[in-house]
Amino acid sequence: MIALLQRVSQAKVEVDGETVGAIGRGLLVLLCAERNDSEAEADALLSKLIGYRVFSDDDGKMNRSVADVGGALLLVPQFTLAADTRSGTRPSFTPAAAPEDGQRLFSYFVERARGRLAPVETGRFGAHMQVSLTNDGPVTFWLQVKPAAAN
Repeated sequence: MIALLQRVSQAKVEVDGETVGAIGRGLLVLLCAERNDSEAEADALLSKLIGYRVFSDDDGKMNRSVADVGGALLLVPQFTLAADTRSGTRPSFTPAAAPEDGQRLFSYFVERARGRLAPVETGRFGAHMQVSLTNDGPVTFWLQVKPAAAN
């Protein structure tokens, strides 16, 4: 699974002009399931994400996690993160999980995140979304957990 996380002072997702998810200080996370991902990869990525130290401590060093600062998560499904861009000028999405697997793993990730952190907001799987944010820093990181067989 892949997560592109951005430390934000605010972020929101709209679908058809309606805000479906919004947060203040926290992490906007674009989330993608790849082929052969399972709940094990989702759990590993969530643990890494929640504990990832991207917020500053009193000395200005990135030593605090979203949980440490009481921040929120805005989880947005984005299968394009799995794009294979190695050749040509059109991406291939072969590495992405099938839509039903992607939706199942996204829902699982959201459910598990809500059990560990509050608040957790989301985008809408399969919808055309408009995502807006104020990236704080800017601070952006790519996290990826591959299935054990792929390591």
